[in-house]
Amino acid sequence: MKFFLISLGCPKNLTDSEDFCANLMLHGHKMVFNLDEADSVIINTCAFLASSIKEAKDNIKAAIKLKEKGQIKKIIVTGCMVDRLKQAVKEEFPQIDTVLSIAEQSRMDKLVKKEGEFIKKIQSVLAPSPYKMTLTAPHSAYLKIADGCNNRCAYCAIPYIRGNYRSKTIEDVLEEAKLMAKSGVKEFSLIAQDTTSYGQDLYGKPQLEKLLKKLIKIKGLERIRIMYAYPHRVSKELAQIMAGEEKLYKYLDIPLQHISDNMLKAMRRHANAAQTKEVLEMLRQSVPDIAIRTNFIVGFPNETEEDFEQLNKFVADFKFDNVGIFEFFREQGTPAYDMKPQIKQSVKKQRADILAETQSRVIDGINKKLKGKIVEVISDGETFGRTYKDAPDIDGTVEFTEPVETGKIFKAKIIAAQGYRRIAKPVK
Repeated sequence: MKFFLISLGCPKNLTDSEDFCANLMLHGHKMVFNLDEADSVIINTCAFLASSIKEAKDNIKAAIKLKEKGQIKKIIVTGCMVDRLKQAVKEEFPQIDTVLSIAEQSRMDKLVKKEGEFIKKIQSVLAPSPYKMTLTAPHSAYLKIADGCNNRCAYCAIPYIRGNYRSKTIEDVLEEAKLMAKSGVKEFSLIAQDTTSYGQDLYGKPQLEKLLKKLIKIKGLERIRIMYAYPHRVSKELAQIMAGEEKLYKYLDIPLQHISDNMLKAMRRHANAAQTKEVLEMLRQSVPDIAIRTNFIVGFPNETEEDFEQLNKFVADFKFDNVGIFEFFREQGTPAYDMKPQIKQSVKKQRADILAETQSRVIDGINKKLKGKIVEVISDGETFGRTYKDAPDIDGTVEFTEPVETGKIFKAKIIAAQGYRRIAKPVK
């Protein structure tokens, strides 16, 4: 089988794609990066939002057209949409040859027709293990340390799709990280639905700090970025490690969703406004120049003008380095789906626009202070990359005034900045 991959959704989904693609290649299948060379298409779907489901279905429809024209022979669909709507997917798209749940991905080689002989040695495209490859830039990769979630926030369907929280063992994470580092990966972004819960299920208490202390000792690994921390589990020990260890980026992705106590309670979050602010202030005091990214939801059921004003003022006052803004969307199967009253779509959009404008003014202020400053930068190409403040794919970018070796981590002076786009001159 010569397969072409379409991987949709978040980095956590991408790491699943990396795993099953490596497994397929090990068992004689060939991955191609040009659709014209493929005889099969694999679509790893997302189902986090209704828009994600629509995107998945649009890709399935496009693949069906290719199959009807005789350009491909097989369509394989897997991922979150399958786990959420498996029977519906089969009924709506009978042209799909194989529909696989997330749990079945590890057996994908046995569930599709095999061609060729077992490959004992993997080519350089495979990085960390016999069942892993990197589909990101060679120098930067995601390292998933756990799957599933126990938080059960009212708006989120992930626990019902992915199941309860399940950590990889420390030994397994370290082995994967070592192999990735040997393959040339310099920057790791640690991911899970909740990285700060890492190890709770295996060791009786969270072990993220212990894991970090072991990861930073790996030869060849130069930088680690922590994604998806939850505010009520961010510890002083974590802040101290970030402050004192060069290999840890001074960066934390910490989804907050709101700051109004009314909304936090309705969303079934595990920290109130006072606790959230206390954690954020602790981070700012403990880790000089820390970059904090967060997400907020506007238009959650029963969000009042007062609730929104609290959020808007909070964004203006705290000055986050990066903010994702989402209009609430009713997801079937979640507690929030039946909550009342629902907010009108026009109000949701208005509030999202106001919050985006507030954050835009915040970034203008950050950029004024950033101009002329020397910061650490990683090159994603000879003429572009990111500052330490920016995670791959979701945050800002920086352009270089002169070519730099791809994958290099170096110091640069910011000479211009507008929005999330900056221009930097490498410091000799």
